[in-house]
Amino acid sequence: RAAAGVIATSDWTREQVLSRYAIPAQRVHVARPGTERVVTPARPVRGELLCVGVLSHHKGQDLLVEALARLGDLDWHCALVGPLDREPEFVAQLRARIARLGYDDRIRLTGVVTGAALSQAYTTADLLVAPSRSETYGMTVTEALAHGVPVIAAAVGGLPEALGRNADGTRPGQLIPPDDPAALAAALGEWLGDEDYRLRLRAAARQRRAALRGWHQTVGEIADALTAHGPVPLETNNNLGKD
Repeated sequence: RAAAGVIATSDWTREQVLSRYAIPAQRVHVARPGTERVVTPARPVRGELLCVGVLSHHKGQDLLVEALARLGDLDWHCALVGPLDREPEFVAQLRARIARLGYDDRIRLTGVVTGAALSQAYTTADLLVAPSRSETYGMTVTEALAHGVPVIAAAVGGLPEALGRNADGTRPGQLIPPDDPAALAAALGEWLGDEDYRLRLRAAARQRRAALRGWHQTVGEIADALTAHGPVPLETNNNLGKD
């Protein structure tokens, strides 16, 4: 309540702020993350699945592993890209499950990948999978779309907003129920087994790519939010920390 203004990363997050805190709606702004312009077009390797984000319970990599456990007869490989040190117990359990499935040669925990190496991972990915249990926006979704890579994502938090739709109403991917490995397995099975479906989603992802926001738009929205309000009133400052 002491803030002159609040900047959220998605419409979904803004609604969460307004529903949880007694803040006037005009003080809560949205500045969605932008994407970098990608020059290199996607050169997908069939069956190469990519999941990017810190390895943690809320990101849902365990749900992806459980979904892949049902698809052992199909041709796929999966890279789990992201920090391994935030939830060591979760990562240890994930490694153990992968080993029990005999998937050590099919699921790679790469650790942190940045810069050109990360861009290369997107470029060669057949599909991005975002199985999060919670997400305020989902920058990895727009990063994948910037490379023309379709996305299968959980319909949770800001992920549907990040995935978006094209002008003709098509989605550049598929949304699935959250926390549901069976639904994720079904979606991945359809992706891996239906060439026409893959071609349709790739075309939709390339179309969505052209409409993605740049960082200059994000900067403009933040600047507008910063200039929309005067200094925090003195009486508000005096109340900081009292409740």
